[in-house]
Amino acid sequence: MADEMKIGAYICKGCGIGERLDTAQMAQIATRDAKAAIAKEHEFLCNADGIKMIQDDIDNEGVNRVAIIGCSRRAKVEAFNFKDVAITRGNIREGVIWVRPDTDEARETTQDMADDYVRMAVIEAKFCKPPTPNEETAYNRHVLVVGGGVTGMTAAVEIAKAGYSATIVEKTGALGGAAAKSWKRIPQKSPYADPEDTGVADLIKFIEDSDKITVHLNSTLTKTSGAPGRFSADITAESGSTTTENFGAIVQASGYTEYDANQLPELGYGKSDNVVTQAELDAMALAADGGPIKTKDGKEVKSVAFVQCAGQRSDKEGHLNYCSGHCCSTSVKQAMYFKDQNPAIDTNVIYTDLRMPGAGGEDFYRSGQRKGVTFTKGCVTEVATGGSELEVKFKDLILNEDTSEKVDLVVLATGQVANSGLNIDEVGQDEPGEWKTNPESVLNLSYRQGKDIPQLTMGFNDSHFICFPYETRRTGIYTAGPVRRPMDMQQAMEDAVGAAMKAIQAVENAGKGRAAHPRAGDLSYPQFRREGCTQCKRCTVECPFGAIDEDEQRFPQFNEARCRRCGTCMGACPVRVISFENYSVDSVGQQIKNIDIPDEFEEKPRILALACENDAYPALDMAAMNRVEYSAFVRVVPVRCLGSVNLIWITDALNSGYDGAVLMGCKKGENYQCHFVKGSEMASVRMSKVDDTLQSLSLEPERVTTHEVAITDIERAPEIINEMAETIEKIGLSPFKF
Repeated sequence: MADEMKIGAYICKGCGIGERLDTAQMAQIATRDAKAAIAKEHEFLCNADGIKMIQDDIDNEGVNRVAIIGCSRRAKVEAFNFKDVAITRGNIREGVIWVRPDTDEARETTQDMADDYVRMAVIEAKFCKPPTPNEETAYNRHVLVVGGGVTGMTAAVEIAKAGYSATIVEKTGALGGAAAKSWKRIPQKSPYADPEDTGVADLIKFIEDSDKITVHLNSTLTKTSGAPGRFSADITAESGSTTTENFGAIVQASGYTEYDANQLPELGYGKSDNVVTQAELDAMALAADGGPIKTKDGKEVKSVAFVQCAGQRSDKEGHLNYCSGHCCSTSVKQAMYFKDQNPAIDTNVIYTDLRMPGAGGEDFYRSGQRKGVTFTKGCVTEVATGGSELEVKFKDLILNEDTSEKVDLVVLATGQVANSGLNIDEVGQDEPGEWKTNPESVLNLSYRQGKDIPQLTMGFNDSHFICFPYETRRTGIYTAGPVRRPMDMQQAMEDAVGAAMKAIQAVENAGKGRAAHPRAGDLSYPQFRREGCTQCKRCTVECPFGAIDEDEQRFPQFNEARCRRCGTCMGACPVRVISFENYSVDSVGQQIKNIDIPDEFEEKPRILALACENDAYPALDMAAMNRVEYSAFVRVVPVRCLGSVNLIWITDALNSGYDGAVLMGCKKGENYQCHFVKGSEMASVRMSKVDDTLQSLSLEPERVTTHEVAITDIERAPEIINEMAETIEKIGLSPFKF
């Protein structure tokens, strides 16, 4: 390090810490054991006097590393925000006194915990330095919107209203998408009683009048490269002419394609012109322009049946096994087309489960009832097309009997299939047996991991709709609308606003060299020692975000603007040459090595807990707030992601005399909650091989466990620690203590 290291350790006595712990002893440990240059106690470190004391030492005493020994690193973040210094935290409030009983018997082990967290915080500071921004930054206030439907138009409008520029690329010859082909939309405002105008014309007018929005019709993306702040896109028109433009972020709003009803011959589609899909009925209503809706042979409709879940919510081969979200509300809307035109028209919505999402869903359903729309709980088995009328055969699920009705028109509520592009896995190979949505790419990304955003499930783009909507595994590229998950028009417009705001945030972060979600604002980025690299490609392959390529000599080439700072590459590297300025193999490994390991005669086990900072660590903090007790023998180290855990930490811990190790990460799989998408899954794969390490050390496999922990597991997270303590008590202390 260019600067002379000077660590200041500051120990808070507030929140009951001073009454429970010997803070003078802790200050002595900070200077004697951990070699801090300065160690001071304070009654309330987070108040103005405490902050001033630390700032004075930074300004006047040359302190450039600050170890705050007090509350959790998740608390008082703004108070302990000192510029140009590395800051670490020793959690002795939530991590010690709030999880241990206030008894004479527990006093010694409670003090041991606190003493170790002092050592860990100061040692961590020794191996950290304040991150410097990446020099490869670019600030571009222009956002690319892929898709000119309601979702894409709304995103572009919101981007323009915020003062940024937007370019819409639409593959067809007109804006509006599916909504432009509809007569009305599901109501979006109270009293939610009647279908409303689609609003497409207003959006198009705003776009045409705006000097901040550019539109490319009959155009597609033939190449997209770069990173947040400096994306480059080749926009190719139908004529073949190509223009290249630069963008700061991308919103993919490529919408959906209606499920192919030709796969439903049992429901009469393709056998009769009077069996139509919801999209086809809306086109018929649009052509009628408020007048009577007529069948294709020119007859006025006097009776119509709406068949819900046609080819969806079904496990049959070729069907969609999910609900498309809008179909029930759309059928109610379309039934009102007929009732509003002529109340005598018989309309029957046949459903297995009626789902009316949104704030006004129930009100809209009640309005349909008042207008005379019939709702029948039933399962349609066949639509017979012989004769002048259609016969809808179904099982009445209320009366539990087979029945039928004859109608003039049948409307099939088919589902949404996402226009998400090629289904490509992390290494760029087709995934046989998975969903195939489009025969061609939407984004044509020049990423080694594939041309399009990875898909999460059932063909929808990767995005966790609860924990972090809009985020994808391609930093700076956000999805919105039905390409992300099935939804109706109102939800799509709300989605568009969220994605637009995320894109703007990405533009601003990229301009400052800062990370995007979930470590938004983090200036650190991965660096590696080229001379130690073995070119194993593990970092390249395992990066969940496609942030690492290879140079001409096959060494890793880090694209910092794509990086989310998860550290998965650091955990993957077998030779430990990848690190961050404020997070590294050493910053964690030295914490693990520098706690006090009692000998076997003291009968005090030591358990290492590596806890994900996004779910497991907050769960432990909340458990502490609820005064849920756990073992005094654990030492908890927060990690950015379980994917950043390098096996050397486990090996070093066991070699150092730890008796057990617990890894707590986010949930993985289809319903993953990992904020870095693949980190928890990668860690699970790595830890499945730890048995070999344990065998080489002649240790029991029970000494190392990996667990999935949700942020709400405030009871379970401490239980995991206590279960490991019980296991150690049962199998005995580590032989490495002897």
